[in-house]
Amino acid sequence: MILKIVGALAVAMPLFWQSGAMAQSPWPNKPVKVVVAGAPGSGTDIVARGFTEAMTKTFGQPFVVDNKAGANGLIGTDAVAKSPGDGYTLLFTYAAAHVVNPVLLDKVPYDVNKDFAAVAQIGAGGNFLVVAANMPVNNLKEFVAYVKTKPADELSYGSWGNGSGGHLSMEALKQQTGLKIKHIPYKSTAAANTDLVAGHIQVAFSATASALPLIKAGKLKAIAVSGTYRSKQMPEIPTMTEQGVKFDVNAWYAVLAPAGTPAPIVAALNKEIMRLIAAPEMAERWNTLGFSEMPLNTPEQFSEQIKRDLRDWGAVVKAGNIKAD
Repeated sequence: MILKIVGALAVAMPLFWQSGAMAQSPWPNKPVKVVVAGAPGSGTDIVARGFTEAMTKTFGQPFVVDNKAGANGLIGTDAVAKSPGDGYTLLFTYAAAHVVNPVLLDKVPYDVNKDFAAVAQIGAGGNFLVVAANMPVNNLKEFVAYVKTKPADELSYGSWGNGSGGHLSMEALKQQTGLKIKHIPYKSTAAANTDLVAGHIQVAFSATASALPLIKAGKLKAIAVSGTYRSKQMPEIPTMTEQGVKFDVNAWYAVLAPAGTPAPIVAALNKEIMRLIAAPEMAERWNTLGFSEMPLNTPEQFSEQIKRDLRDWGAVVKAGNIKAD
């Protein structure tokens, strides 16, 4: 899927800022590198390229994607943490990479709070909790009751990897309900869905865009949504919290900059990203990508969101004694 940014984009005037009594050079006056913590063609990459296209038109300089995949986003994140805070290197990442790695791994080579300036949150939403179409359950309460009729670990659930959002969401469910169900990690949510349809596993948290065609085709059944919001594509499916299992942590994409990036640059980037998010002609595009909501947060608000997510994911990891592969 290729994300295309539509609609006219106004060309922004060069940004100036003051440092003491001396005015600095306008920004940007050369290409801006956007390190994407994902491989070419990944969901992160697709969304990132849409925004870099828009930034190039708006700011009058190329915003160039530099894919640095690997280690659940760790490689790209570390590269940006060690870059100068001059506005010419940015990070485009996702929640599982940015707020799960620091609580899942024994050590990461950067400090999420100290080494980055939050620029903009892009989207918020959860994942579908899906079961095989023939499983005799239609909601979360029935699912919990059904699993408890089975011997411990007789049933299996899939995720797109150890420490992924799908893994930790199910661990949160297990911790609150006492379920005993075995984890089978896959390389992608699509691979987990394939085995779920085939009957090799019985349940999974699945990314909205991947699960939706299978749900509509009757091959999978959605019984809950993780996160704060219902899916706009299937608003009849209630959240986990609405069904009695509190879980209000959302997935998101994000733009961040190295610490020390001048505040006027951060503000200018945030303003343009929020303008694009709010554009009426983009609403259907965000729905297609699986976002339940598109928050219009300031950098300060997003920074506080990151701190809350570090706390909440950390609690799940600690309670489950979850370790990285």
